[in-house]
Amino acid sequence: MAVSYYAEEVKLPAIKKRVTTAWIRSVAAVYGKKVGDVSYIFCSDEKILEVNKEYLQHDYYTDIISFDYTEGNIISGDLFISLDTVKSNAEQFGVDYNEELHRIIIHGILHLCGINDKAEGEREIMTQKENEALALMAQN
Repeated sequence: MAVSYYAEEVKLPAIKKRVTTAWIRSVAAVYGKKVGDVSYIFCSDEKILEVNKEYLQHDYYTDIISFDYTEGNIISGDLFISLDTVKSNAEQFGVDYNEELHRIIIHGILHLCGINDKAEGEREIMTQKENEALALMAQN
């Protein structure tokens, strides 16, 4: 039962692993969930495109791909995050890179907690939940 951080084709981002893991656990608890095995795989745009094509048959770049292995109230999964896309998103939205990185980190956890963002109206709910989670981190 651990949160692990890996890098493929990129340098591991300078995040405070212990603080980030505690934050992830506290956000999961808000939704009545416990954290099982969660792996973050930070990668390049090319790697996430490869994963998207191979496993989801999607031919496009994205910031995160979540593979959900949750059972009951114990969230588990592999979360691929493209640092290239995080960087371009931060520039596009005019936000700090680390804020955008943490938004995407928690976005994956929110997916594992059962929050979706594909259907109409869901994206706004997801953004609200991300903002609430980011506020929680600011308190730590």
